[in-house]
Amino acid sequence: MSLGLKATMSREVGRLATRRIYLFSMVLVPVLMTLFFVYLLAPGLPLRIPSAVVDLDHSPMSRTITRSLNATELIDITQKLESYDEALEATRKGDIFGFFVIPANFQSDALAGRTPTLEYFTNMTYFVPGTLAYKGFKTIAVGTTGSMVRTTLVDAGVDPSLVGSLIQPIAIDSHPIGNPWTNYSYYLSPSFIAGVFALMIMLVTTFSIATEIKYGTSPQWLSTAKNRISVALAGKLIPQFVVWTVSAMFMLAMLYGYRHFPMNGSMWALVAATLLFIVGCQAMGVLFVSIVPNPRLSMTLAALFGILSFSFVGFSFPVQSMYGAVAIFSWLMPVRYYFLIYINEALNGIPLYYSRWYYVALILFPFVCSALVGRLKKACLKPVYVP
Repeated sequence: MSLGLKATMSREVGRLATRRIYLFSMVLVPVLMTLFFVYLLAPGLPLRIPSAVVDLDHSPMSRTITRSLNATELIDITQKLESYDEALEATRKGDIFGFFVIPANFQSDALAGRTPTLEYFTNMTYFVPGTLAYKGFKTIAVGTTGSMVRTTLVDAGVDPSLVGSLIQPIAIDSHPIGNPWTNYSYYLSPSFIAGVFALMIMLVTTFSIATEIKYGTSPQWLSTAKNRISVALAGKLIPQFVVWTVSAMFMLAMLYGYRHFPMNGSMWALVAATLLFIVGCQAMGVLFVSIVPNPRLSMTLAALFGILSFSFVGFSFPVQSMYGAVAIFSWLMPVRYYFLIYINEALNGIPLYYSRWYYVALILFPFVCSALVGRLKKACLKPVYVP
């Protein structure tokens, strides 16, 4: 290790140890964020969505439907209302996320073959509970319809053993791949944790370099590194990389050790991807401060880039369905490649060969982002702070 690199690293360790903002940003935020998402989504799937039933029939058949609704794991009938207007008002207030309407004369119409209509309404403003309530309502509605058809066919003289094949001629055997438990936490927790992690890495990297320029200490920083910007950056980022690695290992230990998230591939492959992911995010931070060597503007650029990653990376909306001009931004973000490696390794467990280009992309980030370090060196030699 050269004397310049060792001296620069020692200087950076001192800065990390004496400023509480680094402890807060690099340790407390990642740890608390990991605990928050892990325990927030601990059930895996929201169950017992508060809902209501509007029973306008009050017949034995309508009461059976109400009991069936309340017996499903997705629906919790918290209110039994007497009109559509009452149910709509409760939905608008947020007391319930949907309601099921059983029309008047439902039983008599059903027995007479007059095809009564079952209606259900869900509040899709809250997408997840609204979707789950819709799924629960639809299951009961379809089941009720099948039961009525079965009764009608048997009454018409059809052999009861044949009724099942007439109602459902094709049996469906569903096998969800990668996440057969349909556990939201297995998909969302690593995604959001990685997104916040990337945001914090880019902000801290940008802040640590830009403040050298702001307070006029950048010439001293370069002098310690023998006026070599590559040594100066390495001496500053290596101690930070060590701290980020410790925080990242805590994140992985919580997810795959304590909470037993699925790991169908190689854990070591994911660890390697995590280390490259940290380096890639640090490289992006260097790029931002090289473009705009000003603390306020460079951190704004890093924050904007980090926040947009939640939308463009494909956590909640597939990149393949985005407009081409928008989708291209997803491939400029390190978290995108980390996310794809996680899907391949942890959930799908496919061979490492199919993730090779994602690793290559993470490796290339430091080389691509170093294109403007010459500009950064000029700004560090003659620091000018513009508020």
